[in-house]
Amino acid sequence: MISEKKYTVVTGAGSGLGKAFVLACAQRGRNVIMISLPGSAAQVIADDVMAIYPVDVQVYLFDLTDEQALKSNLQAITEKYNIDFLINNAGMGGTASFLHTPLEAIDKIILLNIRCTTLMTKLLLPSLITNEKSYIINIASIAAFTPIAYKTVYPASKSFIASFSLGLQYEMADKGVQVSVVYPGPIMTNSDASGRLIKQGMKATLGLKSTDYIANLAINKTLAGKSIIVPGRFNRFNYYLTKFLPTKAKVGLISKTVKKEIQHLP
Repeated sequence: MISEKKYTVVTGAGSGLGKAFVLACAQRGRNVIMISLPGSAAQVIADDVMAIYPVDVQVYLFDLTDEQALKSNLQAITEKYNIDFLINNAGMGGTASFLHTPLEAIDKIILLNIRCTTLMTKLLLPSLITNEKSYIINIASIAAFTPIAYKTVYPASKSFIASFSLGLQYEMADKGVQVSVVYPGPIMTNSDASGRLIKQGMKATLGLKSTDYIANLAINKTLAGKSIIVPGRFNRFNYYLTKFLPTKAKVGLISKTVKKEIQHLP
């Protein structure tokens, strides 16, 4: 029997922006289903959240890139819980010469950023549309605005997320589903990400916003019916600037900054 309570599903919920989304939902009195990798701190986060806020937090630990685990876990979730909000936050990137990037790393980005987001949405939509109003947040990146050398696959994957989200929003509008795509700038989610940003220099950190700021803004704007969400003035400036700059100029300008990062890699 499906619970009468409504739940928000958050992927990549064990750290960084995903953790911030869990907290932001709890602060609004929303029950949460956290999806994270085995070995993450998800259960500890869930216990801490429930000790502070009067919400229910459920934890599912599995690898989203494992198709069978994804299907079986989502079937179990939809049979038990009423889902009215999906936050597709899980994703990965990296900086390296495409020539020297391992095939497994390329495949992982495509599987997690594109395939998993698409399948999560497809499998949870039947539950979402049973509600009078429901919501989907898909996390893209300002990297989606232009191709970038030394990242190549990552901005392409986030460009897919942007296109997918905006197309789906039009398709789902008459079914009461608000689909929003968020374009965060740089986020210091862990020591590895922080180190990469610092190596790129000051320009790379101008659009930096905290995970709490991004999560709260994304939820508020989505609930208000905004389909395109760009956190931070500098990032919004870049969003409009890239609409007018020729592609060759954009690629060269941004790629020079990113190249500084790989020059410092071991």
